[in-house]
Amino acid sequence: MELTPADHARISDAIAQAERQTRGEIVCVLAHASSDYANVPLLWASMIALIVPWPLIAFTQMSVQRIYIMELVVFIGLFLLLSRPALRLWLVPKRVLRAQAHRAALGQFMMRGVSNTTERTGILIYVSLAERYARVIADEGIAAKIAQPEWQQIVDALVAHAQKGDMATGFVEAVAAAGRHLAAHFPPDATPKDQLPNRIYVV
Repeated sequence: MELTPADHARISDAIAQAERQTRGEIVCVLAHASSDYANVPLLWASMIALIVPWPLIAFTQMSVQRIYIMELVVFIGLFLLLSRPALRLWLVPKRVLRAQAHRAALGQFMMRGVSNTTERTGILIYVSLAERYARVIADEGIAAKIAQPEWQQIVDALVAHAQKGDMATGFVEAVAAAGRHLAAHFPPDATPKDQLPNRIYVV
């Protein structure tokens, strides 16, 4: 699900428009995946390959050399097969996918400087496609005033648009809704505006 240059412009314009009504800051991140899960094929291939010799030793007269070769073939074959992205993700438990996506979102929150605003009024709207994960992370200045269920409504609407294949509109509407929440609690004042870039980061 790629964003076109026009999509980037729409989202940037939505952020700029929302931030004109508030002293809060909004940052958007779209991740193709929160991790490459490169260790997953290695782990599964190793475990299965280690099991292979035991029934061969117990129930056959195969030589040690042939058993070793079969073990090696199983390992290489499984590793190559399970390295395919779709299979790799299928092998990862959902709770692990969610935890990894959450860690990645927190990492982006820090990396993009969302916590560096003057009044700690920054929010991150994060989506990771591979994990089917979306979240709004609010800095402490905002989190104390706006309850999590209000952010969850934004996330639910964003996910609904993503399921229809219209990620750009999902982000635009999420930004607008977040901007309304911010404007209600943090209207504009003399605080410097645009402390963070008005753009979506694709990682």
